[in-house]
Amino acid sequence: MNIVIAGAGDMGYHLAEQLSYENQDITLVDLDKDVLDNVSSHLDVLTILGDATSLEILKNANVRDADMFMAVTTSEKTNIVAAVLAKQLGAKRVIARVRNHDYLKPENEGYFKNLGIDNIISPSMLCSAEIYRMIKNSTFTDVFEFEGGKLNVVGITLDQYCSLVNKKISDMKGDPLFEDIKIIAIVRDQITIIPRGNTVIRNNDHVFFISNKKAVSSIVELLGQQKVMIKNIMIIGGDDMAYTTALKLENEYRVTLVHRDKERCKWLSERLNHTLVINGDYKNIELLIEEGLEKMEAFISLTESSETNIITSLSAKNHGVYKAIAHVDTREYIHISHSIGVDSLINKKLVAANQVTRFLRKGKVEAVSGIYGVDAEIIQYMITKNNRVTKNPLKDLYFPETAIVAGVIRGEEVYIPDGDFILALNDKVIVLALPAAKVSLEKFFH
Repeated sequence: MNIVIAGAGDMGYHLAEQLSYENQDITLVDLDKDVLDNVSSHLDVLTILGDATSLEILKNANVRDADMFMAVTTSEKTNIVAAVLAKQLGAKRVIARVRNHDYLKPENEGYFKNLGIDNIISPSMLCSAEIYRMIKNSTFTDVFEFEGGKLNVVGITLDQYCSLVNKKISDMKGDPLFEDIKIIAIVRDQITIIPRGNTVIRNNDHVFFISNKKAVSSIVELLGQQKVMIKNIMIIGGDDMAYTTALKLENEYRVTLVHRDKERCKWLSERLNHTLVINGDYKNIELLIEEGLEKMEAFISLTESSETNIITSLSAKNHGVYKAIAHVDTREYIHISHSIGVDSLINKKLVAANQVTRFLRKGKVEAVSGIYGVDAEIIQYMITKNNRVTKNPLKDLYFPETAIVAGVIRGEEVYIPDGDFILALNDKVIVLALPAAKVSLEKFFH
């Protein structure tokens, strides 16, 4: 595929990096020469220096032959204009990154379609939705929902007291709880393992389970974890993501937001109806304690500094907060997310990139979810025609060793399949895959 990306910042870089591994033809357009030089030194992509709203620059980037054009600069206006021009020049599919919340309302979708923009995405809104899921399922560090929660993938780090530690996967098959639960991945020493029957669970493994909606509580029971009801939440930071997160949470929880800019606090307090907005230095832990930190069940750090977010989250944990979520922009931190001491890390550019990459998969792909710090992704495929995958049980399909069929949604029914399961037309298949499996899977489900 020929793909043109306008914007070589963190999100554009991450998209280009993901796609370059898959032998896509990538062109990156940006105004900053230093940024493009950095990209060129790390990735095998074509770079063009210039303004993405310039017709000449877009023509030089060969947008007319692009299978996809993605405008993901930090300027909303640039993204919209560039996307409209790219469509007019002949790009087949066009995506624009936006910030304005009104643009994301379903009733406004038609305006962008009429302009030729196929999809719009807001990293802040996507991130807020993910934080909401993390709060709702506070026992787990990672939460991914498919088909409105019919199937859920959750992650958690196991300690020495967990009953699963030192057990083989095959030893769990007789347990009734595992009828609706399956272990689909293990992260150990920053290496991702697709578990097989002889795989042994170890202390400090970060384990990913898939289950149906009802069985999520069974995972908590299985692990012997205490379920804590979250009522009080403190958010630090005041940018767009902090605002959208508070907006999403304030009707169900008691939310306190702390930010150090006085004018921004006024803006926030005028728009948030049920959130207590406090003007103060969020680096001052004594101030946070005065504002009720030790009474909070959840702490969400969304400042502009990854280091501040991590340190304040660790401090919150030391003061008895049950659930700490930190936003990180620094890519290196994401790879150590499961050993850093914070419950959950989140990165809005990676969340948005995961949303975009599902449009690039061959076969009928309905969702793609990357996992923080894990060299794997979860892909939802649709079985669109009767072929060999619908005629034989999974164990006879020569499925890639670096992937696993985690779950199947068939109409209103959900299944956690074993080797004897046979897929059917219109099944929605949830697959966890390491990078080496991508090409094989696209052929498999094409």
